[in-house]
Amino acid sequence: MFRSMRRFRQELTQEECREVLAQQRRGCLALQGDDGYPYALPINFWFDPESGHVYFHGAPAGHKIDAMKRSDKVSFCVFEKTGAKREDDWAETVRSVICFGRLEVVTDPGRKERALRQIGLRYYPSAGEVEDEIRQTIGRVAVLELSVEHMSGKRVHER
Repeated sequence: MFRSMRRFRQELTQEECREVLAQQRRGCLALQGDDGYPYALPINFWFDPESGHVYFHGAPAGHKIDAMKRSDKVSFCVFEKTGAKREDDWAETVRSVICFGRLEVVTDPGRKERALRQIGLRYYPSAGEVEDEIRQTIGRVAVLELSVEHMSGKRVHER
């Protein structure tokens, strides 16, 4: 169902893919948008290493939610630049990960709050600010969960 990597020597292990997801803070979520056009958006996220799921938050209505209702099949891409191999080398090395899976709204209040807390701790300067934000917004924010069905990664040296 999912394609194998053509340039297999550049393929990341599953552990390396999980490492990139755990370390990076932003990615690009792609859904089936209006009139069949792709809809891809930059988005903050939290990767849960225990479940292997990826969590996002946002408004409970809008283009992203409409697209998800149309089709829960999505892809999510994250990449990191790891720098040049040598100091005198202009080309950078990039590791990227692409996840394919199904996206759904988290309805369980405990899971929703846990995901919001973990997302917040990645971006806010203090846990206190995260708790304040959760208290103020939990009733009007949606948490989305990506259940990953296939994940692959690639290392490329841009030369």
